[in-house]
Amino acid sequence: MAKSSDIGSKRLISLAPEEWVNWITQTSDLKVKEVINTGFEWISRESDILIRVENAKHKEFLVLNELQLRYKLKMPKRVRAYTALAEEKFDLPVYPVLINILKTSDAKIPTAFKSKFMGLTARQDYRVINL
Repeated sequence: MAKSSDIGSKRLISLAPEEWVNWITQTSDLKVKEVINTGFEWISRESDILIRVENAKHKEFLVLNELQLRYKLKMPKRVRAYTALAEEKFDLPVYPVLINILKTSDAKIPTAFKSKFMGLTARQDYRVINL
C-alpha cells in the first residue's frame, strides 16, 4: 500500500504534469500523453511516477520520477532497476530523475549507478534534484 507522502507526490504532479516534466527535464516543449500506472508494485515501487511524454526532437519517451523524502544509499541501484523495467515494458527511452525532498547530509549524491562484475560493467545515469 502506498504511503501518504507517495500519494501526495502523485497528486502534486497530476495537478500540472506538463509543467512538472518540463521543469525536471529542463525542456520547454514536452507534451504529456499519459501518467502511467506501471504495475511494478511487486517490487515495492510506490514512490515513483512514470509519465509518457513527447516532443518534436525526441519523439515519445518516458520520464521516471523517483521522489524520496530523504536520500538512501540504495537509490542508485533502485533507479537503475526501475529504469530498465520501464524501458523493457514500454519499449521507450527513459529519462530518470531522482528528487530528494529533504537534505540528509553534505555528502554529494551520485548521479549514476555503476557496477562491475567479472569484467562486465553496468551503468545508469540519472538526474538528481535536491529540493
